[in-house]
Amino acid sequence: MPGQTVGLGGMSTFNMQHGFVEALVRGFRSGFLQDESYHHLSQCDTLEDMKLNLQETDYGQSIQNDAAISPPLLEQRALQKMVTEFFYLRAQAVEPLATFLDYITYEYMIENIMLLLRGTISGRSANDLLAQCHPLGIFSESTMRQIPGFDASPRGYSDLYETVLVDTPVGVYFQRYIDTQAKTKITVASDVRGVLEEVQLEILKHSIMKLYLEDFYAFCVSLGGETAEIMGGLLRARADRNAINITLNSFNTPLNEPAMRDNYRKNLYPSFGDMYPEGTELLQRADDEAKLAQALQPFAIYRPIAERFSHTGGAHDDFSVDDEFYRHEVKLYELAFESQMHFGCFYAYVKLKEQEIRNLVWISECILQRRKDQIGKYVPIFSKADNRPGAGKGGH
Repeated sequence: MPGQTVGLGGMSTFNMQHGFVEALVRGFRSGFLQDESYHHLSQCDTLEDMKLNLQETDYGQSIQNDAAISPPLLEQRALQKMVTEFFYLRAQAVEPLATFLDYITYEYMIENIMLLLRGTISGRSANDLLAQCHPLGIFSESTMRQIPGFDASPRGYSDLYETVLVDTPVGVYFQRYIDTQAKTKITVASDVRGVLEEVQLEILKHSIMKLYLEDFYAFCVSLGGETAEIMGGLLRARADRNAINITLNSFNTPLNEPAMRDNYRKNLYPSFGDMYPEGTELLQRADDEAKLAQALQPFAIYRPIAERFSHTGGAHDDFSVDDEFYRHEVKLYELAFESQMHFGCFYAYVKLKEQEIRNLVWISECILQRRKDQIGKYVPIFSKADNRPGAGKGGH
């Protein structure tokens, strides 16, 4: 562990190794939309007005060559801008920051692989699926094209095994999962087929994401110092959110049956988090929304969510568990920029940019659908005041 701490850089050496890249990401922070920009965007009546207002922000150059904007195009341009900035940071990074930034991309690689696997079942074309893949999770295009193109044959499943489990940076997580399910190390491709056919893709996704989060958490803790403390807190919050969402989404499905809750659903929860293990044991026994709210009550950070959930039953138009977590996590990510000489600000930057993109898409959709009464339900970032119309009723 001491050797790893020296690699990260202490207070006296961090800036020599990572100071330039940290300065860059803190400079990118100044590009977030300010309260004034959100106010002006909220007053727009058309998407043309919105484009004119965005010309005065960091997004101006990204959309200047577009004759007109739409919510999907705006999302695409904003995402391209974020990805360009991220990979610029990655190009300047040295170890262990380089590996840390790679870990951030693994989440999106997993999402892309699951998207391609779902598309295989639905019969959608490879080009349509690749167009929907997150650019932060792009790896070899030839590899990605093989995933939705495998045949339902022993050879096809052999190709799937080799592609997903060997040729991708996140292959180790698929290998661990299949090893766990099969109980023995798989060497025959037909064994892979048996495992994949027995498991719904959504369950597969949660299992792979659990392994990824646990691995990322262990890596951050091994770095020590401020990074271990700040990233540990951010990832524990993420693990809690995954566990809560898995529980909520299992209601009215076979996963909510007693035997499945005890023997299967609990294995989808990450083995760390602010709720782990006492809270996850409560989640394991929850079989409806009321018991889910009761499981959250003992934890002060989630009690407001539990209370709103209890009052609405999770079904009110102005309430969404995801939206409540977006608001909670934005506060955590903002705090990551309050201290220096740690890697948490890089992770926070990506997540806050994702929220800003959701905000832009939400505002543009409200303008397009003439729902100005709903336009204030975005989640402000680095806001000095929160006096939006309709604020506090939801978030996107």
